[in-house]
Amino acid sequence: MRRKVVNYSKYGYFFTFPFVVAFVIFSLYPILYTAVIGFTDMKGLVPKPIHILDNPFQNFQDLLFNNPSFRKSLFNTGLLWIVNFVPQIVLALLLTAWFTNQRLRIKGQGVFKVLFYMPNIITASTIAVLFSSMFAYPMGPMNSLFQMMGWSDAPIFFLQDKTTARGIVSFIQFWMWYGNTMIILIAGVMGINPALFESAAIDGASGFQTFFRITLPSLRTILLFTLITSMVGGLTMFDIPQLFLAGGPDDSTLTATMFIYGQAFKGSYLYNRAAAASMILFVIAAILSGLLFYLMRDRDAAKMRKAEKEYRKSARAAVEREV
Repeated sequence: MRRKVVNYSKYGYFFTFPFVVAFVIFSLYPILYTAVIGFTDMKGLVPKPIHILDNPFQNFQDLLFNNPSFRKSLFNTGLLWIVNFVPQIVLALLLTAWFTNQRLRIKGQGVFKVLFYMPNIITASTIAVLFSSMFAYPMGPMNSLFQMMGWSDAPIFFLQDKTTARGIVSFIQFWMWYGNTMIILIAGVMGINPALFESAAIDGASGFQTFFRITLPSLRTILLFTLITSMVGGLTMFDIPQLFLAGGPDDSTLTATMFIYGQAFKGSYLYNRAAAASMILFVIAAILSGLLFYLMRDRDAAKMRKAEKEYRKSARAAVEREV
């Protein structure tokens, strides 16, 4: 008697269909539409017939070679991301090593993790108001502290100095996201086979050696995920610079997404220029992501695949010679 087999795989299409429809309408179509209008003359609030430019790459050329504001926004974006991400990943790794060290057995880890993660759940507008009040001129907590400690005789206009403005924005981004990075890394460490740590302890490895010889190599995939998501988040940085300083002073905190927003929804409503800037940002993100994938690849696995490929090739050649 044959047993009837029920195939449930077809039901997967029904469950994924709503997501596919939503993705096509709200993500794929806008992306493709943005890519298209980057080659057109689309601008202004009043709908007009749009045409492909005689030189389809004119908008891209104007942005890259004739628009100092766009180049400055790219520089600011990269600088703000690097200045906030380097201390962010260093502190997150230190906290991860601290919390996951079985020899220390830190008590109250849950409380610490909540406190470190808390800045990430505070709204950007609240943080912008908080830091604007802290660094207010002439009377603010930081100015009062500097004068009380004797570090300054006169009030300092923190938010009108390019260096301090960039430093404050970078610190805010670091403060908001290091807890999130720490949680991701801790989750990655919890996925490592405990037998590796037990073997290292039996062999007499120190905590320093265990972290750099076992933990970090095992976190390669998690670190790659963290780098990619942080890089994309850094390239699309908008809320804090916009709400805190609106790109000032002198465009020192103007980011690429703020530039795109300004081109599309302020002044002349240059949708074609904003779309071209968006595509340039997308290409930069794709190139950097590919570079990170290449740098973070598993070299041992790549060597094994290469050796296996050469072995198959030589074996095939030997068979052909015999034939």
